[in-house]
Amino acid sequence: MKLRKALPDEAGRLSEIALEAKRHWGYPDNWIEHWRDDLTITPEFVTANEVYVADDGGAILGFCALVLTNGKAELEHMWVRPEHIGSGVGRNLFMHALERATALKADTLEISADPNAVGFYERLGARHIGRVESEIEGQPRVLPRLSVDLDTVHKKEPSGW
Repeated sequence: MKLRKALPDEAGRLSEIALEAKRHWGYPDNWIEHWRDDLTITPEFVTANEVYVADDGGAILGFCALVLTNGKAELEHMWVRPEHIGSGVGRNLFMHALERATALKADTLEISADPNAVGFYERLGARHIGRVESEIEGQPRVLPRLSVDLDTVHKKEPSGW
């Protein structure tokens, strides 16, 4: 498996992976449809942002996307094909995202995490900084807001994760 920059013409496949991964957590189909626009990756998004894929001989196993604004990096997307969850693909993508954010001079990496992914991010150094509240079909939904201090992480972890 190698990590590489995503190509704009892979946007459709990346969208499929995001939808597959979201479905993996057992959300109802009507919620998935509600989130479809947010989970759709466009060629323009790939071109304008730091989007990386985990490529295994031409098969995309997962991807991540960083959006940089005012010295902060936002992990806008982080999705792994369900059959590869727990195999290290997500960890490799996340560590790459940290390295890229640092190289791009960001101070922090922030994440609005799906509740199912919070433990994953915490194990890799993220800490709670707040929450994002919303509603879907009349039901309240809270997304934990997480942050990684890039200076702190790099003091703990050797380069070349």
